[in-house]
Amino acid sequence: MQWRRRRVVVVLRKLLTCAICVIALMGLLSVRVHVFPSSKVSDLTDAYKLPTVTQQHELNLQKLSTEKKWTQELTPPHLSKEQAPPHLFKDPLSSHKLDGASGNLDFEKLWKSPSNRDFVPCVQPGSNYTAPDESRGYLLVHTNGGLNQMRAGICDMVAVARITNATLVVPELDKRSFWQDTSNFSDVFDEDHFIHALANDVKVIKKLPKDMYSASKVVMHFRSWSGLEYYQDEIASLWGEYQVIRAAKSDSRLANNLLPPDIQKLRCRACYEALRFSPKIEAMGKLLVDRMRSYGPFIALHLRYEKDMLAFSGCTHGLSDVESEDLKTIRENTAYWKIKDINATEQRSKGYCPLTPKEVGIFLTGLGYPSNTPIYIAAGEIYGGDTHMADLRSRYPILMSKEKLASVEELEPFSNHATQMAALDYIVSVESDVFIPSYSGNMARAVEGHRRFLGHRKTISPDRKALEGRKVSNRIIEMHKKLQGSPRRRRGPVSGTKGTDRFRSEEAFYVNPLPDCLCKRVSQNANASISMR
Repeated sequence: MQWRRRRVVVVLRKLLTCAICVIALMGLLSVRVHVFPSSKVSDLTDAYKLPTVTQQHELNLQKLSTEKKWTQELTPPHLSKEQAPPHLFKDPLSSHKLDGASGNLDFEKLWKSPSNRDFVPCVQPGSNYTAPDESRGYLLVHTNGGLNQMRAGICDMVAVARITNATLVVPELDKRSFWQDTSNFSDVFDEDHFIHALANDVKVIKKLPKDMYSASKVVMHFRSWSGLEYYQDEIASLWGEYQVIRAAKSDSRLANNLLPPDIQKLRCRACYEALRFSPKIEAMGKLLVDRMRSYGPFIALHLRYEKDMLAFSGCTHGLSDVESEDLKTIRENTAYWKIKDINATEQRSKGYCPLTPKEVGIFLTGLGYPSNTPIYIAAGEIYGGDTHMADLRSRYPILMSKEKLASVEELEPFSNHATQMAALDYIVSVESDVFIPSYSGNMARAVEGHRRFLGHRKTISPDRKALEGRKVSNRIIEMHKKLQGSPRRRRGPVSGTKGTDRFRSEEAFYVNPLPDCLCKRVSQNANASISMR
C-alpha cells in the first residue's frame, strides 16, 4: 500500500514538472513574438494600407536609387553631370510629377506617330514565285557611295541577279570614295545571314570560284533607272558571250516603279530582312539606343553639315569666306565629282542645301519642342565645330552623339571606318521616337523608308525651299500638320524629266515602299463577310 502511494507521488511530481516546463516555454515564445514580429504577420495586417507621406518619400528614394543604378550601367563614366540623364539630378518627387491635361496633349502632338491606317509589311512572294533558275553566269558588283547609297544599290543588284538568272557574288564595298573606308562587306553586314536569307530568291556566294578567274568577263555601266526589259533583253543577252558580268556601279540602276510585284517585294526582303548589320554593329547600336532612352523620348537629328556634303553641294550659306574657299578647293580636287562651278545662292533658293544648325534650332522651337528635349546628332564631324553648333546648343543643350554616349574604348573597333560609324547612326535614327533630317540625302531617305516600313514611325522632313530665309517662322506649323498625314502611295517621276531632274522629281523606292511592300490589313469582319458570300 505504501509502495503504491509513493508511485502516485512520483507520477504527480513528473506531471507538475512537465506543466511548469510547458508554461515557461509558452511564456518565452510569447515574448519572442512580441519583440520580433514576423514579416508574414506584418504583411497581412498592412497589405491594404496606403503609405504615409514619409513612407512614400522613402519608396520614391528606393525607386530612384534602383533607376539610378540601372542608368549608371547605361551611362559611360566619361559623361559629365551636365551630359548625364537629367532625371538623375532632380528631386525624386518632383521628377515623377504627372502632367496635366494640356501637358498630355502637347506630349502626343510632339511624339505620337501618325496612324498606319492598318498598312502592314507584305513582302512574301506570290503563289507563282519559284526557286531561282539555273544560273547562267556570275554577277560581280562594285558598290559606290556612302553606306545608304551602297545599301540601296546592293538591294537593286539582288533584284537584277534574279531578273538575269545570275549567281550574285557578295558585293564589294566602295573603298575609293571621299571617306577612303577599307571596310569589307562582312565588316558592315552579316554576310552569312545575307546569303541564307536570299537562298530561295538568288544564289549568293562569298567569292568568285577560282576556275572563273580566267573566264570571259565584261564590265558594264548599267543604265540608270532601267526597267525589266533592259535587264531581260540587253543584259541577259550578254551571257551568250560572257561568263562573268561586272557592274561598275550599283546606285540608281533599277527603276523605282512599274516593276513586277515579286521583284519589288524581293527588293524589300533584301533591304529590310536580308541586309542586316554585322553582330558587333548591331550590339553597339542597341547600346547607344538604350543610353539615349535613359534621357526619355528623343529626336534623332540627321544634321547633314559635314565637310564633304557642303563641298559636294556647293552650299556656303552662313560660312566665312575662308570656309567657302576651303570647300571650293576640296570640290575642285575631288576628281570623281563632276560639277565644279556651283552657284551657292541658286542652290539654296531651289532647296538643294541643308538647313544650317541655327535654322534647325529655330525649326524645332517653332514646332514646340521644349529646350530639355534630348537630341541625338546622327552625323559625322560638323564643319566648323562649335562655331556653327553654338546657337543650336543654346536652344537645346542635351545634344548627344555616339562619341558622347560611348567611350573611346567602346568606339575603337569602328573608328576610322566611316561606313561602320554611319551604320551606328542609322540604327539609332531608325529606333528614335522622332526622326528629323536637315537634308534629304541618301541616309535621310533610307531611314524615312525604313521607319515607314516598321509602322510609320514619326518623321518630320522640313521643306527647305519653303523654309528658306524669313519664311521659316511662317511655314512651320502648316508643314507640321502636313507631315502628320496617313500613309500614301509612292510618287512617280514628272513626265519628260531626265537625269538628275528625274531623280529629284521621283520618290525613291526605298523612301516609300507603299504600295509594293505595304498592304492594307484585312479586318476580321471583312473576312467574315467574304466567307459568307
